[in-house]
Amino acid sequence: MAPNRSFIRGTMIVTLGTFFIKFIGMIYVIPFYHLVKEQGGALYMYGYIPFTIFLSIATGGIPLAVAKFVSKYNELGDYRTSRRIFKSGFLLMGMTGFIAFIALYGLAPWFAGRMLADDTQGNTLGDTTMVIRMTSFSLLLVPVMGLIRGFFQGHQSMGPTTLSQMVEQVVRIVVLLGAAFLILRVFGGSIAQAVGWATFSAFIGAAAGLAVLLAYWFKRKKHLNRLLLKQRVFEDLIPYKTLYKELLLYAFPFVFVGIAIPAFQQVDALTFNRTLSNMGFDKEAANVIFSGFTMYAHKLIMIPVSLATAFSLTLVPAITKLHYRNDRESLHRQISQILQATLFLTLPAVIGMSAIAYPLYASFYKVEAASLYGGNILRWYAPVAILFAFYSVNAAILQGLNRQKAAVVALMIGLLLKAVLNVPLIRLMGADGAVLATGIGFMGAVAYTFAKIKKYTHMNFHFVIRRSLLICLITLLMAGGVLLLQFFLSPLLSYSQGKWQSILLAVMGGIAGVAIYGGLTLKTTLASRILGERFTSKVSRFFSAKAS
Repeated sequence: MAPNRSFIRGTMIVTLGTFFIKFIGMIYVIPFYHLVKEQGGALYMYGYIPFTIFLSIATGGIPLAVAKFVSKYNELGDYRTSRRIFKSGFLLMGMTGFIAFIALYGLAPWFAGRMLADDTQGNTLGDTTMVIRMTSFSLLLVPVMGLIRGFFQGHQSMGPTTLSQMVEQVVRIVVLLGAAFLILRVFGGSIAQAVGWATFSAFIGAAAGLAVLLAYWFKRKKHLNRLLLKQRVFEDLIPYKTLYKELLLYAFPFVFVGIAIPAFQQVDALTFNRTLSNMGFDKEAANVIFSGFTMYAHKLIMIPVSLATAFSLTLVPAITKLHYRNDRESLHRQISQILQATLFLTLPAVIGMSAIAYPLYASFYKVEAASLYGGNILRWYAPVAILFAFYSVNAAILQGLNRQKAAVVALMIGLLLKAVLNVPLIRLMGADGAVLATGIGFMGAVAYTFAKIKKYTHMNFHFVIRRSLLICLITLLMAGGVLLLQFFLSPLLSYSQGKWQSILLAVMGGIAGVAIYGGLTLKTTLASRILGERFTSKVSRFFSAKAS
C-alpha cells in the first residue's frame, strides 16, 4: 500500500512547524524552572489549565469547524458560502472571546479555591486568582486568530497557520522569560508576580500571531477573490441561520476534543493536591509533585505528540474532501497511512523517552528532582503519550467523516474513567496512580474511537495491525538496546553525578535509540513502506555521505 505522497508533503510544513513550536515550548521550561522552581511551576499550571478549557469553549471548536466547512463548500464549488461564513465569523469570535474573558476573570477566585488544598502553606488563594486573571486576557484575541487559521486550513494552506503559531510562540517565550527574569533578578519581585506576567505573555504572543495572519490575508486577498469567479453554485444564498446551524454542529464536538488533555489535567488539579494532603503530604511537597507531573514531565512527553497534532490539523479537511467524493478506497488508504505513520514516529519516541527518563529529566530540571519523583513520573507517563496521539488523530478522522458525536462520547468515557479512578489510584500509588488513571481513561477513549471508525468506514484493520506489531517489536528492541547501554555505562556514568553527566547520558541514549530504530526500520524496508521510498532514500544517502 503506497503512501499518499501528496498528503505527506502537505503535512511536512505543519509537522516541522509544530515540532519547532513544541520544541521551544519545552526548551523554555529549563530557564523558567530555574527562575520560579516547583512552586512557580504549580502556580503557572493553576492558571494555565482553566484558561485552556475556557479557550476551547470560547473558540467553540470554530477554527477546525471552519476548516471543515470551507473544505466542504469549496469542493462543491460554492466559494461564496465559504467567504460569507468567514466574514460573519469575526463578529461571533470577537463576542465569544470577550464573554469568555469576563467569565474566567470573574470565576478566577472560585477556580483558585477549588485547586488549592485546604492547607495553604505554598501558593496562596490571592496569588492563584491573580495568575488566572492575567492569563484570561489572551482570550480576547485567540478566538479571532483561530478563525483566520481555520479559513486558510480549509483552503489546504497550512503556511499561515504554521508561521503565525511559530511567531506567537517565540514572542510569548521571549516575553515570558524576560518578564520573569526582570521581576525576580532585577526588581526583586515575588514568584507570584513573575508567574503572573509570564502568563500575560500569552496575550502579547497572540497579538503577534494575529498580525502575521492579517498580513497573509491582505497578501492573498486577490487570489482568494479570484476563487469567487469560479463559483459553480448559483442558487439563492443560504440563510445565515442555516449556515451557523451547520457550522455549530461541526464545531460543538471540537470543543470537547480540544479540551481532552486539559480536562484530564483539571481532574488532577482538583484532586491531586487535596488527596496528597489527606495522605499526610505538606502543601509544599504536594505542589512540587503536582508541578513535576502536570507541567515539567508533561512538557517533555508532548513533544512526540506534536506530530499527531500536526496530522490532525491536515486530516479534517482532507478526510472531509474524500468523504464527500465518496471515494472509499482512497479514504481507507489515507486512514491506514496516517495510523501507521503516527505509530511509526510516535511510539519509539515515547518509549525511548521512558527508557532514558531519569537522565532526561535531570538534564532539563534538577538532578535531585529526577531522583525523588521526576524520573519515575516521566518513565511511566511517557508511554501514555501514544494514547494522546491516537485520540487526536482518531478524533480528527471521525470529524472528517461527519461523525463528531463519537469523539465526544469517547472523551466522556475517558473522563469518567479518570474521575472515578484518580483518587483511589493516587491513594494506592501516589503520583503514579494519577498517571495510570490518565492512561486507563485515554485507553477507553481510543478503543471507542477505533470501534467507531471501523463501523463507519467498514475498514479492515488487519493490515494496520500487522504493521503495528512489527513497529512494536522494533521499538522494544530499541528500548532494550538503550537500557543495556545505560547498564554498561552505569559504573562510569550516572545521572545522579550531576547535570552534565545527565545530559551526556541522555544524548548517548537518544543517539543509540535513533540508530537502532532507524537502522532496523531501514533494513526491514518498514520505513520506506510507511514514509515512502523517496524520503527514506534521501535519509540513507545523507547518512552514507556523512559516514564516508
